[in-house]
Amino acid sequence: MIHPDYQYDAKSIQNLIEPIEKGNADVMLGSRIRNIKEALAGGMPVYKYVANRFLTFFENILGGQNLSEWHTGLRAYKRSVLENINFINNSDDFVFDTEVLFQIVEKGYNIGEIPVPVRYTAESSSINFTRSLKYGFSTLFTAIKFYLRRTFG
Repeated sequence: MIHPDYQYDAKSIQNLIEPIEKGNADVMLGSRIRNIKEALAGGMPVYKYVANRFLTFFENILGGQNLSEWHTGLRAYKRSVLENINFINNSDDFVFDTEVLFQIVEKGYNIGEIPVPVRYTAESSSINFTRSLKYGFSTLFTAIKFYLRRTFG
């Protein structure tokens, strides 16, 4: 999966799928977040970097994971993973990707990551601040729902 916002280089796909092909992961994420200097040098707006770090921290705590980025638009999935996810109850909005990732965590699939370049340019599309806030709150709500379901059944 690659978001059509020009933020991701399709040349990374081979490195992304290799761990799945070798049987080392069920899902792979292309992480733009290695350090703040690199993210900002790649054009990521400061507020998006801060929000990404905050949301990822929160999602890792509630999801029992240690991912560097939950919000990447570059992902690869083993076919069997996609066949075992119930997409019907997921949102039709940006939070869909987060919902899928929590479903993957819930089913116990192995998630790996590779670093990918940060690429925010004039050609890159990006949601505005208001839509970003809506996405952030939807993401928090998704993480809380997952945690409550896992903890209390």
